[in-house]
Amino acid sequence: MFRTTFGDGDGDGDGERGDRGCAAERGPDVVPGSRDGATVTRRTVTKSAVVAAALLLAGVGGTGRARAADGLTMRLPAPTGPHRIGATTLYLVDCSRHDPWERIPVREVMATVCYPARTVSGHPRTPQMTEGAAELFKEIDTVFFHPGLPATGVNWAATMTHAHQDAPAQPVRRPVLLYSPGGGDPRTLGTHVAEELASHGYVVVTIDHPGDTSEVEFPRERQGRDKVRMTVFRGDPRTDPEIFRTAIGTRVADTRFVLDQLEALAAGHSPDAAGRPLPADLGRALDLRRVGGYGHSAGGTAMAETMYEDRRIRAAVNMEGYLDHPPKAPGQEGELFPVARYGVDRPLLLLGTEDFTGRQALERSWSALLAHQRGHTRRRQLADAAHWVFTDYAAMAPQLQAAGLMTADSRAELVGAIDPACSVPAVRHHIRTFFDRHLPRH
Repeated sequence: MFRTTFGDGDGDGDGERGDRGCAAERGPDVVPGSRDGATVTRRTVTKSAVVAAALLLAGVGGTGRARAADGLTMRLPAPTGPHRIGATTLYLVDCSRHDPWERIPVREVMATVCYPARTVSGHPRTPQMTEGAAELFKEIDTVFFHPGLPATGVNWAATMTHAHQDAPAQPVRRPVLLYSPGGGDPRTLGTHVAEELASHGYVVVTIDHPGDTSEVEFPRERQGRDKVRMTVFRGDPRTDPEIFRTAIGTRVADTRFVLDQLEALAAGHSPDAAGRPLPADLGRALDLRRVGGYGHSAGGTAMAETMYEDRRIRAAVNMEGYLDHPPKAPGQEGELFPVARYGVDRPLLLLGTEDFTGRQALERSWSALLAHQRGHTRRRQLADAAHWVFTDYAAMAPQLQAAGLMTADSRAELVGAIDPACSVPAVRHHIRTFFDRHLPRH
């Protein structure tokens, strides 16, 4: 069922000419042939005892043992800023590109916009995941991407955010931050950081990269995919240079396309391809002279390279994303991305963890970038932490362990032994202070 596939160029999609902004849709060009991904290998990185008070963070709540009828309901850390938060989703269709993974004649992107709200009265809080996405999440993520997660015993659809659906935005121009998640991860796993930034006065746009993302729900079906589209990956793209190149190139193009659509929104036009109404004053909240980006893993790779290619992005954070391609053969070195080969003339933060299993492989490309003495790139590291500590798993994994649904080894492999009372504020602090310095909110 989970196979790495590519469209073969016959363009048999239905055209969907009801999509706004699509005068015509063209069929796919020639793209690489189909191939299966290799099975992801994982190993235990460190062990830790159960955290007695699973989560001490406001908004996470005690030991995280709240239960719904069909499983554990987890809680996300509360944002700490002074602003209440609104959130809305955007369905964006790029008619100039075909989908690189499947036979879809356009490129579709789903995004969530999180922003300071003028009022939240009458606007309910939004769930972290839609029901359709949550249903596939428990079948895909717990088996193929993070097998240490429990396959049963969790109600993934029950987790609520602190953002209010379609609340009117404050009509104040604010810096805009784009977020790209890790390979195979959905944008929804970056919720707590996005909410933290929005509560402190940023507009945050989290982006899904369909086909790469484990699962993503669209407003409607389209020929070539279901309403909830699942990933084509069943392995690690780093084991296949061609797949990795396609994934990162697509993510860079997706990110630049989203920025184009935000420009249309700021100019008073609705970019939503389904024609859905958007929150009041959302376009007036965007200051596109102050744009930054941050990303995790493959998203960090893509965001650093996007900043190199697109001068609209003035500052970026790369959270443990490789800046080189995989080697084409054993014993060879992979090609450096231009951002690592030539350096960058705008602020870039490289944020890593002590226990990332790919840390040694990461070192070559990060060192190459840091060797460019322009004074614009900095590196920081979190102790006792592992790769997915930059995501909502930082708060979720300890709750799962405390409830007896995740082993200490699996928790440590995912986020490290670090207590979430330390890791969540630390990650938030690194990202927010970086952007406060380089994209001031006032």
